[in-house]
Amino acid sequence: MELKNSQTCKNLLNSYVAECLASERYDMMAKAAKQIGKYEVYEALSEVRRNECFHAEAFREKLIPAVVDCDVKIDAGLPFRENGDLMHDLKTAADIEYDESLNIYAGFAKTARDEGFPDIADLFELVGAVEHCHMLMLNEIRSQLCDDTMYRRGTPTKWKCSNCGHEQTTEEAPVRCPLCGSDQGYVKLRM
Repeated sequence: MELKNSQTCKNLLNSYVAECLASERYDMMAKAAKQIGKYEVYEALSEVRRNECFHAEAFREKLIPAVVDCDVKIDAGLPFRENGDLMHDLKTAADIEYDESLNIYAGFAKTARDEGFPDIADLFELVGAVEHCHMLMLNEIRSQLCDDTMYRRGTPTKWKCSNCGHEQTTEEAPVRCPLCGSDQGYVKLRM
């Protein structure tokens, strides 16, 4: 089967657009985290944004030979559930990542295999596995923000300032780094 006329081609196109949208979603969420002084949450979300950009590029690379010099119609039914509240958007993003990892990309991989595109099937499966890790991380960040355990543990924990590298072992992260004076938001997250 020719990729250009396959369902796999449509799935690649929809995945490309979805990953571009996800990249923008995480960029906005990262900025919201930075605005409230959660610099390490900002860094984590920025990393997810970079991952989503890479996924989009990987899907695009598979698409280029099939759709060069063609007009393509995008009808992805992409989710847009953000509302600008970081806690809400973390949950929404985790739900989307869950759906992508366990349903969407798994189904796209099966279709690609059935249509004779094993390399594209592998790509969908690999990206789906990363999306599952994103979901777990987003849920953990949200949980730690909700129950106020991001910078507080019940046992001695090693905390590290991401700005200067100072480390100390205490039950709570320092409010200010004793070495560089950075606020608590610079303490590396423990997931």
